[in-house]
Amino acid sequence: MWIASRRIKKLCELASESLDERNRRVDVGSMADPEHPSAPRPANSILGTVERYAIALALVALSSLLGLWIAPRWGTAPVDMIYLPPVLAVAALWGFGPALLAGIAAALAYNFFFTEPIHTLRMDRVSDVVTVTVLLIVAIVTSQLASAIRRQARVSAAYAARNATIAGFARKLLSCQSELDIAVTASDRLALLFDCNALLLAGPEPHVIAAHPANSQLTPSDLGAAALALETGEATGRGTDRVQPAEWAFFPVRSANDVIAAVGLARDDGTKPVTEDRERLLTSLVDQIALALDRAKLEHEARMVAGLQERGRVRSALLSSIGTDLNPRLDALLAAVREQRRNGTSDKSFLSIVESETHQLQRYIGNLLDIDPTAEQPLIEADGVSIDLFRRHVSRNGRPVHLTPKEFAILAELAKHPDHVLPHSHLLRVGWGPAQESQTDYLRVAIRSLRQKLESDPAAPKLILNEPSVGYRLAVTI
Repeated sequence: MWIASRRIKKLCELASESLDERNRRVDVGSMADPEHPSAPRPANSILGTVERYAIALALVALSSLLGLWIAPRWGTAPVDMIYLPPVLAVAALWGFGPALLAGIAAALAYNFFFTEPIHTLRMDRVSDVVTVTVLLIVAIVTSQLASAIRRQARVSAAYAARNATIAGFARKLLSCQSELDIAVTASDRLALLFDCNALLLAGPEPHVIAAHPANSQLTPSDLGAAALALETGEATGRGTDRVQPAEWAFFPVRSANDVIAAVGLARDDGTKPVTEDRERLLTSLVDQIALALDRAKLEHEARMVAGLQERGRVRSALLSSIGTDLNPRLDALLAAVREQRRNGTSDKSFLSIVESETHQLQRYIGNLLDIDPTAEQPLIEADGVSIDLFRRHVSRNGRPVHLTPKEFAILAELAKHPDHVLPHSHLLRVGWGPAQESQTDYLRVAIRSLRQKLESDPAAPKLILNEPSVGYRLAVTI
């Protein structure tokens, strides 16, 4: 019996290796749910089944011939072990039925040829009864062990094949750049994997993005089922829990809590497109489609933002170039007008028109630069003072500071040109207009008020500095 158990273990190991090698060649496209593996595939024909049973009987017959040759020379004691290898081999390779037949045939042959009385099926010795019983038990136990090994091998192969299918599907989608590319690839691969018609549609009004074959048409009932799937997030149509008078079955494609698309499957013969043992595979593939659509959407939004930023930079550069090129020429024109006015050699009304129009052009340019939404507006900080030009907010040591419109206009102009001296006339023109360019007292009052509100020591200012006879500058660290 110890030798028999050793042989059982060895044959089971050999059978397991054989089954593993056979299952490595599983067709990935026909993979079932690993947790609910399909039953063993039937023999190709009745002839194959008969052949296995015939081989089992032939092995027992060969063992009997070998026993008849051994018995006259060494007795019947070793003959019972001769029947164990064929019984174990048949059980490991072909399962319970052939193994049971081999066990019964071996027991009957041993009883008929080697137990007293010979050539009868009667047994007078207890040892013979035990030997025959052991042969039957070995056949049953070994066939069950081999069946468990075969079943576990099928489960492992199913998991490996399903994972390979999902990974291959994900790799195909990863190479797609747009929603249309994803839809075309997904519908083609689903049609191949499930051997049916496939399409991908989006909402809220259902419209087909791509289909395989390309001429697939949806009836009004199909469109109604698709709209229901997009609205409720549940599978609808033929073969689903929410049966609709539709030829297609629709499965929602979810992104977080939203339904962004739906997969449609249908067979030409009208049967259910997805069997129960493959629903988990379909769910995993639909999740991969959702990830690919989300990725494509994010990439599209990133490209849009990058384009807007680039256009904004170009616009800012153009506006800055306009201000840099035109402002010095307008300043020169105003200086020429003032020179002509002092000389008194030109028509005063003409000079007033030129001066007014020049100031108008300067305001237009300043407004263009101010309303540029993409221009960089850095937060300016100096000596505890924070100036946010975009939000028109000023604070000192974290506390908001209230400024009058004139005060903010002067401070904002100084902040736009940090550490640059701005002439009195320029600041007066910004705050009070061209007609008040000579009223420096107005500017002094505004600067004094700003220092009172912003400087830590207004008597020794560190933020708004005076350049005698020239103007003021804002000493900042950006």
